[in-house]
Amino acid sequence: MADEGAACRVIGLGNPDRGDDGAGRAVARWLAGRLPPEVEILERGGEAADLLACLDGVAAVYLVDASAPAGAPGRVRRFDATAAPLPAEGFAFSTHGLGLGEAVELARALGSLPPRCVVYAIEGQDFTPGAPLSPAVAAAVAEAGGKLSREIHS
Repeated sequence: MADEGAACRVIGLGNPDRGDDGAGRAVARWLAGRLPPEVEILERGGEAADLLACLDGVAAVYLVDASAPAGAPGRVRRFDATAAPLPAEGFAFSTHGLGLGEAVELARALGSLPPRCVVYAIEGQDFTPGAPLSPAVAAAVAEAGGKLSREIHS
């Protein structure tokens, strides 16, 4: 269970046994040792109840997940989920049940969305069970991690 006293949390989401769905967790691993010690880094499968518990009690949360294929594998996008719902076209696809967009909106409706909620999405290409990250997504891990690190450090 997450530490309820954390001021800032990074949550890498996904299933590393389903190809590019493991992108969020790969970014979380890349960030280990690169963020201030007060930033808690978690890896989660993406189940809604678990994600809601991880959003509770923090001032800022950064979620990293794979998004649906749309023709640009490895493209990194940033969304301010505090300001607006996530676009349905990128987050309707989910290999882990309820999609990230629905989980964020449920947190918003329950009044448990942190004051700062930012989502970094890496567009996936191959979600085949047992596959590794595709080359484009593997290359995007450092890009997404670097952008997230710079944002947290600023």
